[in-house]
Amino acid sequence: MTMGVGGASPQQALATLANMTDGVAAISDDEFTQRIQYAQRLMTQHGLDAIYLNAGTNLYYFTGTSWFASERMVGAIIPAVGEVQYIAPAFELDTLQGYMVIKGRVNTWHEDESPFQLFADVLVHMGINQAKIGIDESTAFFISDGMAQAAPQQRFLSATSVTAGCRMIKSVAEIALMQRAKDMTLEVHKATASILREGITTAEVEDFINQAHYAVGAAKGSYFCIVLFGEDTAYPHGVKSPKTLALNDTVLIDTGCQLQGYNSDITRTYVFGEANDRQRQLWQLEQDAQIAAFDAAQIGTSCSDVDAAARTVLEAAGFGPDYKLPGLPHRTGHGIGLDIHEWPYLVRNDITPLAVGMCFSNEPMLCVPGEFGIRHEDHFYMTVQGPKWFTAPAKSIDDPFYLA
Repeated sequence: MTMGVGGASPQQALATLANMTDGVAAISDDEFTQRIQYAQRLMTQHGLDAIYLNAGTNLYYFTGTSWFASERMVGAIIPAVGEVQYIAPAFELDTLQGYMVIKGRVNTWHEDESPFQLFADVLVHMGINQAKIGIDESTAFFISDGMAQAAPQQRFLSATSVTAGCRMIKSVAEIALMQRAKDMTLEVHKATASILREGITTAEVEDFINQAHYAVGAAKGSYFCIVLFGEDTAYPHGVKSPKTLALNDTVLIDTGCQLQGYNSDITRTYVFGEANDRQRQLWQLEQDAQIAAFDAAQIGTSCSDVDAAARTVLEAAGFGPDYKLPGLPHRTGHGIGLDIHEWPYLVRNDITPLAVGMCFSNEPMLCVPGEFGIRHEDHFYMTVQGPKWFTAPAKSIDDPFYLA
């Protein structure tokens, strides 16, 4: 089979795509409330009196408040017992309240005032003093440092036991959103393969992928996009000056979008033209590693053992060992949700046991510098019966999308 030769124009390919977001259900208000209640139970278990959530995905996950982090402190305090309270600039009050799902008192500071002192005062007013305060791990240092200086009587710790403890287990609603987002991106991949031609640039392909994500209903187009040809595919996140496409090049495309904040992230690798024996051999070896990781992912198995399963396949074929090149230089996979990379990770030093509701990428990339690289990336989620694919692995190097 020859991939992409004599293919469609971008306009023709876009015309084959349709909005795929009909019937998508948003995270309910009740689910946000349940998340806070579970966080409070975890705080009690871990001896935390409150946690601070800075603007970003943790703030959204627990409160439904969508706000980007900046140099101005915006966040929420969740006490182990009691109601959520917010910290925000006074001039943003009305705007912030428009985004809030979980309502709570908003404590405001003016531009000539210290938000850190306000934070310290709010804790005291909430009856939280000389206590253990968990700080959202994504909080910028200048904020955590400001807090520590303004409230030296408090003990500041990481809130990861709560944030990760909640977020690594996805609900049915979260899995449904990710399923739809991944279905959308897989259709974009199929359309993208049809526009490839000799001499096309990676920038042209990236632009098409962005338009295609819009076409299937992604409100912001592509969340990210990596397009690589030929030897460039041996470098997981690309090169400074990517080459244009030539006949018989290996093609690696890694892209995703967001649906109501939840991410897709799928990679397909194939050959533009006719695959040679070496390309076929390594393509299949990489898929064997991917399947080995999937089969090892059983309830109670550690994340590190899943990584080891993939690595064992590659090492038996003479690659590696461990994280050495040529071979698999990075982890086998990552958790995914509101962040494209989140806890836990399929890597040697993560001994977290797999549990129902965990969601992972499965991408044990095979990198051979000087030749090419192969990455198959699909995702799975854990059920009582074991792992279940969000998107099925590629059928073959000649038919990577189950094309008819």
